Amino acid sequence: MKTINQIVGGIIIMLAMNNAEAQINANELAVINQLTTASAVVNMPVSKLLNAPGNEALKAFFFTPVKDRSALKGKKIAVLVADGFEEIELTGPVWYFRELGATVDIVAPKYNPAPERYGLAYPEMSKTHVMAIQYLQPVGWIKFDRTADQIKVSDYDAVFIPGGAWNPDNLRADKDVIKFVQDFNKSGKLIAAICHAPVVLASAEIIKGKKLTGYWNIQSDLKNAGATVLEQSVVTDGNLVTSRHPIDVADFSRAVENWLLKKF
Repeated sequence: MKTINQIVGGIIIMLAMNNAEAQINANELAVINQLTTASAVVNMPVSKLLNAPGNEALKAFFFTPVKDRSALKGKKIAVLVADGFEEIELTGPVWYFRELGATVDIVAPKYNPAPERYGLAYPEMSKTHVMAIQYLQPVGWIKFDRTADQIKVSDYDAVFIPGGAWNPDNLRADKDVIKFVQDFNKSGKLIAAICHAPVVLASAEIIKGKKLTGYWNIQSDLKNAGATVLEQSVVTDGNLVTSRHPIDVADFSRAVENWLLKKF
């Protein structure tokens, strides 16, 4: 159900659009209509993913109480994330690691809006939040704790990167993120990436000669970067842990836990 703020915000946007259209002539409007596609909202709630046939183990992962809530006490984990991250690939592991007692920071690139000529409008909250998606549909926002230029390798015991259709593209273009990943890799500490996120590791040039996995449509990119790609839910090779898909979140999260507890 939409909140009052969402409804009011929608009305304001519609009024602004109507006002803009009123200021252009009929010919321009006809062209704009041809350049504009029909809008649609795809509803893919997390509950639908958890209740889908074949995902019984994933559902059990979230609804079975954690036995040792201090297993990762004292561990600090950074989540490197930008706009366009796959919701469950961030919220799922973050929930689990915090249930185990770890401290988790959400770390985003510095706010860097596109040039005005791109024609993009950013909400005010984009200065302090990053946008979540479900497949390709924007669904919400999460507040970040720090920016990538503010963190040091010594601050954390592990880093993980969620996937999403365009989150990794935003991250791999950020010099602070790439430098941090490279330095973190040199330390030998854990770097974990799921779904599309291993392409960030490829851009950081740390996967040559490594075994890993990733979402199906990036596997050729990983191979081209010198990695051996395995078709399995999670792959651990040295300090790298990788997974393929939202349905692998449970295996991915446990693999990170096991690495930090030296159970791999």
